Amino acid sequence: MDTWYIRTEHMDVGYDGVPLIRNIEIGVRRGEILTLIGPNGSGKSTILKSMIRQLKLLAGVVVLDGEAMAAMKEGDIAKKMAIVMTERLRAELMTGEDVVATGRYPYTGRLGILTAADKQKVREAVALVHGEDFADRPFSQISDGQRQRLLLARAVCQEPEVIVLDEPTSFLDVKHKLELLEILKKLVRERNVAVLMSLHELDLAQKISDRVVCVANNAVDRCGTPEEIFTNEYIEALYGMEAGSYNALFGSLEMGRVAGAPRAFVIGGAGRGIPVYRALQRRGVPFAAGILAENDVDYAVAKALAVETVAVPAFAPMDEGAFDRAKAVMLGCEHVICCLDGFGELNQNNRQLRDEAAVRGKILPVSRLSELWTGGGAG
Repeated sequence: MDTWYIRTEHMDVGYDGVPLIRNIEIGVRRGEILTLIGPNGSGKSTILKSMIRQLKLLAGVVVLDGEAMAAMKEGDIAKKMAIVMTERLRAELMTGEDVVATGRYPYTGRLGILTAADKQKVREAVALVHGEDFADRPFSQISDGQRQRLLLARAVCQEPEVIVLDEPTSFLDVKHKLELLEILKKLVRERNVAVLMSLHELDLAQKISDRVVCVANNAVDRCGTPEEIFTNEYIEALYGMEAGSYNALFGSLEMGRVAGAPRAFVIGGAGRGIPVYRALQRRGVPFAAGILAENDVDYAVAKALAVETVAVPAFAPMDEGAFDRAKAVMLGCEHVICCLDGFGELNQNNRQLRDEAAVRGKILPVSRLSELWTGGGAG
């Protein structure tokens, strides 16, 4: 693999001469995505701004393609590095395409005149971010998300070897978040670009990053692969989470469980129970769940949200002990919600629970949840 394309050596960053984070040693290779994550105010943007010379280094050096950036000319840096930051660009009287075209200025000479080849690269960059429908409109009159896509097009148009992005998905809807990240992956794979960015969305950082840098408590706390970084325990500690939980399996956050004796028992499995768990949590209803295998997709969410979860080990058959525990909990609940339409050979204990609940008149159809517990009241 290539050596570091951009890296820091003993870098201290901060404001007004006061260090915020000291001795930063990070780097990204071409063909790789390195993502900074961490709590708000931890210093992610400060690190990026210092690396691209928007902030003056307090100590250390940033090396770009083997050369200290402090000794490089702006034009030489611009041919190697493109920047997409969150600050609003003042672009009065410029169309979106005009803004994208500024990515060609490192190559146009002092007069800034675009050749036919330059204009073609501008069009290609606009098409890459699906911006054809609004690129001819005034840049100041398009949405934040559209501006963000055109700023990425400007960076692409610059033909850089490294792209630095600060929270690039902040103003984008779900569709365009995914499109932007796919574009970055394509640039990494096909053009061997290095990508250095910060992200708030942990699920996206987990899925797109080759390596992750964690920033917290005025320090670079950890650096590693997504598999090394994204564990339930570490992410909860990194962000100091006191309410709710993080689920590394799904790359998602769950709200905190509702305290109290369970009022409903949910028979779920194979993902069918998850929407019901979350609906009960939203309505402030404490509930229990079971019987679930520990490798069932429902299990992790049930453990996060249910007051009690009756489970059996992965790949093990249901056992009488689990059935007796589940039945005892179920009989103490006002209602039983069965999310399953059928029961396989290894799931007969849950069928028995459903039948027992039906005999006792406890079955509550999923469709009636909102009727019974709107605002957390009992039905």
